[in-house]
Amino acid sequence: MEGPLYWILFNAFVLVALALDLGVFHKRDAVPTVKSSLLWTLFWIVLSLVFCGGVYVWMDHGKALDFLTCYLLEKSLSIDNLFVFILLFNAFKIPAEYQHRVLFWGILCAIVLRAVFIFAGAAIVSSFSWTMYIFGAFLIYSGVKSGIPEKKSANPDEESGAIRVVKKFLHISEVIDGHNFFTKLNGKVVATPLLAALVVIEMSDIMFAVDSVPAALSVTTDAFIVYTSNIFAILGLRQLYFAISGIMWRFRYIKYALAGILTFIGVKMCFNELSKELAWGVEISNVASLTVIVVLVTAAMIASSLKK
Repeated sequence: MEGPLYWILFNAFVLVALALDLGVFHKRDAVPTVKSSLLWTLFWIVLSLVFCGGVYVWMDHGKALDFLTCYLLEKSLSIDNLFVFILLFNAFKIPAEYQHRVLFWGILCAIVLRAVFIFAGAAIVSSFSWTMYIFGAFLIYSGVKSGIPEKKSANPDEESGAIRVVKKFLHISEVIDGHNFFTKLNGKVVATPLLAALVVIEMSDIMFAVDSVPAALSVTTDAFIVYTSNIFAILGLRQLYFAISGIMWRFRYIKYALAGILTFIGVKMCFNELSKELAWGVEISNVASLTVIVVLVTAAMIASSLKK
């Protein structure tokens, strides 16, 4: 874990970036164009690589490789979030011009949640090394389960459990009141569909964090590297959503790549921990992890593009 100065500077950068995003660049409610979204996506990718270069210069090449591996791992797994965003915005009928605001606050909350998960996970792994087996087994289970084709619902319009829970505990108006999360209905303050979508997004992010954080901890237990790589992947997620939301059908096989990645990372966690205990002197390296991630995601995207 790095010194306090690194944490202060990085979090200050994140706060400034978010303030500029909502207060300057996206002050007005509008649908981002595909071109601007692609440029912003490229900007965040380049910025992440620049940060990786800074890690290489001011820390060492090993931590730079750890950052890059964690970043690509989190970026790959976060593709699942994009599918969830599309489903939720359709379910709550959120107009495209208000989706960016919902995602902004969703990602702000996600940053806080990820910090809690990462600190807790790193502390647990550092204190109890045997928990690596539990995390590894869970990732293998998640990978195998997500790779099994799901049975189609008899009712395609059936709401998910998370949506039903939110509607049970929140009095939600059917009316969209601009970009507001609350509105008045018959003299009472009620939630708008935007707030309902935001709550479900946060619920889904908790589920994604359960997979992604242990996976990142398999690469390194350095909380600073795991945290910064996670945040950089999350910060560019909104722009990536608007850039490719219209062609998400082209990613039909990506779930199988993600299933393979989770399974591989789970096996790696268990194998490397066992190797340490038995002093085998052999482990699955982060270079191997990086290679598997790139190969599986690339293969899935090529296969998806070839599927008519």
